[in-house]
Amino acid sequence: MMNIFGLKFGRERRASLETESVPVSADNFMTFFGMSGGSMPAVTIDSALTVPAVQCAVLFLSRTLASLPLHAYRNTEKGPERLTGKLQAVLEENPNDEMDTSKFRRYFWEQVFTGGRGLAWIERNGAAIEALWPMDPASTSVRRENMRLIYNFSGRDYPASDVIDVPFMLRSNMVQHRGPIAMASKAIALALAMSDYGSKFFSGGGIPPMALEGPAAANADTMRRMMKDVQAAIDVSRESDKPIFQIPPGYALKPVGFDPEKGQMTEARLFQIQEMARAWQLPPNFLHDLSRATFSNVEQNDLYLVKHLIAQWCVALEGEMNLKLFGRMNGRRYVRHNLDGLLRGDFKSRIEALARGVQTALLTPNEGRALEGRPKHSNPLADDLLVQGATVPLGTVSATSSPAQNGGPDAGQI
Repeated sequence: MMNIFGLKFGRERRASLETESVPVSADNFMTFFGMSGGSMPAVTIDSALTVPAVQCAVLFLSRTLASLPLHAYRNTEKGPERLTGKLQAVLEENPNDEMDTSKFRRYFWEQVFTGGRGLAWIERNGAAIEALWPMDPASTSVRRENMRLIYNFSGRDYPASDVIDVPFMLRSNMVQHRGPIAMASKAIALALAMSDYGSKFFSGGGIPPMALEGPAAANADTMRRMMKDVQAAIDVSRESDKPIFQIPPGYALKPVGFDPEKGQMTEARLFQIQEMARAWQLPPNFLHDLSRATFSNVEQNDLYLVKHLIAQWCVALEGEMNLKLFGRMNGRRYVRHNLDGLLRGDFKSRIEALARGVQTALLTPNEGRALEGRPKHSNPLADDLLVQGATVPLGTVSATSSPAQNGGPDAGQI
């Protein structure tokens, strides 16, 4: 028998009050009430995803990261320059012949936030990058040979230099990994158990497990017939929507389980959402828990999400791609996510920020238009950096001021 703490004990067998042929044990007792020996539900990736909070966390993070623009750049004397050609198509549009970049990256991040590892093989043609292919982590084994990591997938070995590898958390041997579902398995098992209990409770018409009290039955067969008759009476009452049913004289039914309200099931399920938020490091409002949300803290959580979660995973993928695609000593080419889309804010704030960027010579007008997805303006001045004329160094005179303002012949007439 397995208890709730996972410790094994010998099965207890005692003689029944009715007959020694009927064993009385904790297994029989729990099975009678539809519970499998008191053990918690098994947690797998598939079963964990049936918990809405887990599904929400995985989908939110994977889809958010997959939707971020990912660009390839080259450092030049004039600054960063967007790459074009095949490499740009592989990274930004279609990593391979079967998947676009959104589908590829969604799958990649879903593996990270479920099993705990995202893998992709780099197909090369000489020095050129031909495609990126996702690898199923469940079918991939990782080992270390002569201090080098080797990935075996479908019976073939791949060196680490040809595999993009982003683990959720590495173990101390730096080969194996830990996944969020495995690390949060206790909390997920509790959520599954509560869901199972709630479904059984409400499928039974909201009636908790009952105990039939009265004179001891003559034998086991008599007890089973009596329980069957009482259960039939309960079923007839439920189907007829009548709150009354008949039981044998001298017997009484008493609940032996807690109803959801008395067991604080609603509060416990809400706490489970917060537990899942902790496991994936998400603010609870991103798992649709708005019980403590306000206008101010939800807005701040947007900043927290980008600064302390999304940006960290972006850096993990960027570093892996820069190392594996371009080599350790290649500092000219690199990939980078564009996080501006997550921090754009409302239309008014965005336009005011762009206007300030243009007025302070941080952006050209055409660069500001490009950030909004608008075409370039044909005026050549739209590609120049502009600054307001009133902003000049202290002690100097603006070149646009009038002679009168500069102390000219008409100054005394002002």
